[in-house]
Amino acid sequence: MKDFAAIDFETANGRRSSVCSVGIVIVRDGEIVDRFYSLIRPRPNYYTEWTTEIHGLTRIDTDFEPSFPEVWAQVAHKLEGLPLVAHNKPFDEGCLKAVFEEFGMEYPGYQFYCTLAASRRMLKLPNHQLHTVSAACGYDLTDHHHALADAEACSSVCLYICREFGDDAMFGK
Repeated sequence: MKDFAAIDFETANGRRSSVCSVGIVIVRDGEIVDRFYSLIRPRPNYYTEWTTEIHGLTRIDTDFEPSFPEVWAQVAHKLEGLPLVAHNKPFDEGCLKAVFEEFGMEYPGYQFYCTLAASRRMLKLPNHQLHTVSAACGYDLTDHHHALADAEACSSVCLYICREFGDDAMFGK
């Protein structure tokens, strides 16, 4: 799999629709060709102490940032025809579907793959958290829970798994 977009969301609270940042890394022919990061004014617009402890973002950071539809309008064209890859597909795909629904947007049916599931199948590690897996794949994730850093780590893991084990490793075959 040499063409894909790695994606990562951070959320403001326990609702999947409350995306407050997104990182996207576009890979073409096995090389990173584009990166995108944006803060997002979440909906609903409140932060829990727990989520802030994870990523460090608060309402002060996002109150005057664009809404999800404004941000997505900047990147949707870059994702056309590309499968999306996330380290925890159920979370990130769930966020994307929830925020599309929250804003009444038609979900385009993105094809998603999961580096977490692939790493569990292919790599013997003490755990399969993104920072552990990315280190095993040769990527130094120094800013974990920053959406762009996590998307870059995810792209690195996907490329490593495909290079070492073949594309079928990402597809669960």
